[in-house]
Amino acid sequence: MNNEIRLNRLEVKDYQYEEAIKTLRTNIQFSGRNLKVIMMTSSVPNEGKSETSFSLASSLAQLDKKVLLVDADIRKSVLASRYHLGKAVDGLSQYLSGQKKMEEVVYQTNIPNLSMIFAGPFCPNPAELLEENLMGNLISRGREYYDYVIIDTPPMSNLIDGAVISQHCDGAVIVIESGAISYRILQKVKTQLSKSGCRILGVVLNKVNIHESGYYHYYGKYGEYYSYGKED
Repeated sequence: MNNEIRLNRLEVKDYQYEEAIKTLRTNIQFSGRNLKVIMMTSSVPNEGKSETSFSLASSLAQLDKKVLLVDADIRKSVLASRYHLGKAVDGLSQYLSGQKKMEEVVYQTNIPNLSMIFAGPFCPNPAELLEENLMGNLISRGREYYDYVIIDTPPMSNLIDGAVISQHCDGAVIVIESGAISYRILQKVKTQLSKSGCRILGVVLNKVNIHESGYYHYYGKYGEYYSYGKED
């Protein structure tokens, strides 16, 4: 796996965001010794799932852990464009369709200990591709070589992609945009994960306005520390 890629325009997050990600990282570490493959999902698009996935993977890599971040959102990937790679990359869709081998789609990034598999070109049948044995083989090899495999999956309210991937994972984290998602939709996502047998590790409450809630206002810095993501 000798492919190398430079991630550009890496944002410098504020102190509160970084501390919140470290808290998430610590909670993941204390969730079990055999927890290696973790899927990050959400209910609908634009809840901050991909950014949280990348931040968690980067934070784990800072602990000198070998981390593989897999962008499995083949339908609407944002990671490749967000970090302005500067060159075309092969990705997951090409691997799953048999066009590329795994070692051809794994890229070592300029962040020490962090490797990535990008989503690759859009394909018309992502759910069918994800059900292929190649996805299970990729995750099995990831378990052998990496300390953590973080999988950024598509939103689950109207797509089955995440449920297909969850069968290979040790646990799931649901990213929720504060004040934007109904209880009914969230219960639907929870039911899908439960049926797949994937353990739900918890949720990340994202885009919290820490000055709007009386609870957070009263507790001041405590509320800021535990608000995952930027202010809305």
